[in-house]
Amino acid sequence: MRISAVVTGALGVLLLVLVAVGWSPLLSFDRDVAEALHRSALAHPGFTHLNRILTDWVWDPWTMRALTLLAVVWLLIRRERLLALWITGGTLVAWLLQAGLKAAVGRERPQWPDPVDSAPYGAFPSGHAMAATVACGLLLWALALHWREGRRGWGTLAGAALVSVAGVGWTRVYLGVHWPSDVLAGWLFGWCCVAVTIVTYRLVAARRTPSADTGAGSRMEDTR
Repeated sequence: MRISAVVTGALGVLLLVLVAVGWSPLLSFDRDVAEALHRSALAHPGFTHLNRILTDWVWDPWTMRALTLLAVVWLLIRRERLLALWITGGTLVAWLLQAGLKAAVGRERPQWPDPVDSAPYGAFPSGHAMAATVACGLLLWALALHWREGRRGWGTLAGAALVSVAGVGWTRVYLGVHWPSDVLAGWLFGWCCVAVTIVTYRLVAARRTPSADTGAGSRMEDTR
């Protein structure tokens, strides 16, 4: 997990630099993909409407944060305060990182004479992609700490998480409110935040004696 954090963080920073300096191959790729998908969005209004529903409601960042909040409340009820604190902290750090990067990079969103959707703030990184990656990653991790071996349903949940993360990225580019590299950056920085959260939690939990504060999460972690 440490390697995952370092690799995704380094790739995210590299992508940020390429966007900041205006590396022409990347910008050309972004433009070509965005233009092709925008033409498709204009030609298929029904499918475009479906994408708007998915991005505005099902995979909206506030939907993801609400799911995270429910998970935190569930952990607090189970007296797993350390795990609840770490998930809350990881989510907040990711949120602040996203806002800071948007302000620092200041990348403009795609501009179309006939837009099918709109969005505020800067383009880089995609807040939707980053929020979905962080929420799904942390929720799957929390569930994995409590999941009994052989119990059915894990594959379905993991598949739903992957579809959500990939799907929300698709909707943002398809609707013409993000460049492909914005979405990729959201995925990279989002997973980096997840990996750092897990690594730091393991370090802290390993130094603590299993108690009501760490709960089942740390006990299971110690046995792994």
